[in-house]
Amino acid sequence: MKKEFLKGNEAMAEAAVRAGCRFFAGYPITPQNEIPEHLSRRLFEVGGEFVQAESEVAASYMVYGSSMTGTRCMTSSSGCGLALKAEGIGYITGARLPAVVINVGRGGPGLGQILPSQQDYLSATKAPSNGGARAFVLAPSNVQEAVDLVYEAFDIADKYRCVCYVLTDGVIGNMMEGVVLPEMRDLSSLPDKSDWVVTKRGPGPNTQFGNKRIITSWQNTGEELEATNQVFADMLEGWKANETRYEAYQMDDAEVVFAAYGTSARVAKTVVNKMRAEGIKAGLLRPITLFPFPEKPFEALDAAKVKKVICLEMSIPGQLIEDVRAFVDKKIPVEHFGRSGGVILKPEEAYEASKKML
Repeated sequence: MKKEFLKGNEAMAEAAVRAGCRFFAGYPITPQNEIPEHLSRRLFEVGGEFVQAESEVAASYMVYGSSMTGTRCMTSSSGCGLALKAEGIGYITGARLPAVVINVGRGGPGLGQILPSQQDYLSATKAPSNGGARAFVLAPSNVQEAVDLVYEAFDIADKYRCVCYVLTDGVIGNMMEGVVLPEMRDLSSLPDKSDWVVTKRGPGPNTQFGNKRIITSWQNTGEELEATNQVFADMLEGWKANETRYEAYQMDDAEVVFAAYGTSARVAKTVVNKMRAEGIKAGLLRPITLFPFPEKPFEALDAAKVKKVICLEMSIPGQLIEDVRAFVDKKIPVEHFGRSGGVILKPEEAYEASKKML
């Protein structure tokens, strides 16, 4: 298939269109602006709709409304913009609606810095909104994987009627790489949503056409809401059992294991290769699903063989390291090296810091 040389943000936007996305609402923020810029032209070419909302909050609720109709829809933002969208993401989650969210990470907290960072790991994986809401979180490490995961994110969102979050950063969003774009989806082949969308009426005697459908996150009683929470809990356990993904690189005989995702995983591979050239048995465990987190490969690390786990991430304090420590369970020392606030992690400094730890 033909390979094209594309910027990450534009490639992800085009992948969304080809996955069947026909509605986007967003608000400008660096470093993700090429996503709405591309969609502002492209969606109209395929019969879709693009809205530059008056605010991030408004954009999230526009996605809520679009999803009610069964339309494949998404929004994108970065850092503090996602914090503003958190309210709408919570309502979308509570209403059991499918939607895709792309976060092209920037430095924080607060207004922070427009340069690349991985400081939204905890917000994406632990608390994308209030009330214990969780999202399915995917993390690509190159532009081709970003394309593939965005394309698949719409299927995951539809399958579980959930928010599927693609967490990337300003490096992947703004670098250019050769990619193969997926085929354009036939919209008639997408999953049937007629049993819940508001454009249909449900069974019932209220009119000759049946009862009106109402989609809401509101529950009349605490018991009803608790029952809904239990449905969510069961779904999350299903994700953990069936949907976790990771990459194991040079792990067969590894005595030093790096844990990293996204851009930092690219850096980690360079460090692993350099250490291997020196006779140090290094390897990499890269989570691809950040939530559900791939617990089993970390739990399976053999303390008799693995001497140290080193987390590399563009975050200070470390965030990925919290999950790694939880599943390594203190049997193996876990250390952290990172840069933050928009300072990009460099292979040379990661290598030197890791050698000192060893």
